[in-house]
Amino acid sequence: MKMKNKHQQGMIIKTCRKIVGGKGEGNALLSSKPINFLSMLDRKTGKVVDPKHPLFGKSIKGSVLVFPYAIGSSVGAYAIYSLAKNNVAPSAIVCFKTDITTASGCAIANIPTVDIDEQELVPDIGPGTRLVVEADKARIIVLASQPRGDLQQT
Repeated sequence: MKMKNKHQQGMIIKTCRKIVGGKGEGNALLSSKPINFLSMLDRKTGKVVDPKHPLFGKSIKGSVLVFPYAIGSSVGAYAIYSLAKNNVAPSAIVCFKTDITTASGCAIANIPTVDIDEQELVPDIGPGTRLVVEADKARIIVLASQPRGDLQQT
């Protein structure tokens, strides 16, 4: 999928594909590794509890969670819903290859979700970069960009 980028007054607008509609804004929380929503996250706190995951100890609450795709069973969709019910869900999700677990979980939890090619987004963002995901408009607005070019979260 060929994406278009537009630069406007200190912001970059990325074209993406809508998976679940809505709008969410927050600081980017990037992971180069897939996420198992059922076993890697505490559904009451929103913290990553798997010590082997690069986001270990970090909270996804209110962030724009950027990761490749989910792994694990389809029950992960209900884990996403639990995160939302406990008010610890991300404000939006950006995947590089959206899977059925993420799509269905975000649909029932009403979390805006999009996907975009990794190389279209990653060079323009770093940890803490402010993102606005406008799924219905199929775009991601990158504010206060801190380019990194990789997915190593610090």
